[in-house]
Amino acid sequence: MEKISFVIPCYRSEHTIGSVVDEIESTVTAHGGYDWEIILVNDNSPDNVMQTIKELARTHSRVRGLDLSRNFGQHSAIMAGFTYLTGDIVVCLDDDGQTPACEMFRLIDKLDKFDLVFAEYKNKQHSGFRNMGSKVNDLMARWLLSKPKDLKIMSYFACKRYVVDEVLRYENPYPYMSGLLLRATKKVCNVEIDHRERVEGTSGYSLRKLLLLWINGFTSFSVKPLRFATFIGFITAAAGFLFGVYVIIHKIVVPESLLGWSSTMAVMLFIGGMLMLMLGMVGEYVGRIYLSINRSPQFVIRDRVGFEDQKDGK
Repeated sequence: MEKISFVIPCYRSEHTIGSVVDEIESTVTAHGGYDWEIILVNDNSPDNVMQTIKELARTHSRVRGLDLSRNFGQHSAIMAGFTYLTGDIVVCLDDDGQTPACEMFRLIDKLDKFDLVFAEYKNKQHSGFRNMGSKVNDLMARWLLSKPKDLKIMSYFACKRYVVDEVLRYENPYPYMSGLLLRATKKVCNVEIDHRERVEGTSGYSLRKLLLLWINGFTSFSVKPLRFATFIGFITAAAGFLFGVYVIIHKIVVPESLLGWSSTMAVMLFIGGMLMLMLGMVGEYVGRIYLSINRSPQFVIRDRVGFEDQKDGK
């Protein structure tokens, strides 16, 4: 009998995670034919979600809980769950109930032909701010990760175990789940499902967290930003050379002309700004190399509940 492992990062969801677990249990039980487990990862949530997880693990034999020592982020929380799962099929979904667990088998059934299946929402119920962030993330994935234009990457997905095993080969800090999944397989598709309205609270992705996620995506799986910086440097140098030629010719043709200091300052500020931007980009890459060499952890687990075989985290 195949086993399904559900991995759910938890943040500010003490009032919603219980209903998600109940929906998973009722859906899998009604379908039949599978063993299953649920791994809930508390990403150092400020509410009492860890206490809720402990209670769920006490009352549900298939629920496990991981408590991270600090807020490492959604992607690191997923990696923590991946480290401890034992299933043949892996399903990731949200803790707020917006991703309908009752439709999980629409994703799982597609795994007979594909290795990775993402949900695609008919009508997204996220806020305008979150939708904007998703669009930027999509554009970035298309440019950096060569993601197919018609493929939608969502936090609700199902995949085969070998995909997770390949993802776990990444041992450096700041995992970027989209990049890790897409580099593991190209047999990917979408399945259209409904998207529910949020029951309570707001998205855990603030502007700061979205910016950090984008920077992580830019620097973790591609050198294209560095090549883009080289291209911009070449274009700027070429423009500066052509402007110099123009100044010389203009002075020869119109000797009495004077070039104002404002144009000179504008050019200097532009070039200076571009240099600082490119240096910052290079510095971000160097910083991540430094953190990787020093083996900065993806996550640190403070406590585990519901596990029979305890394993050491990364």
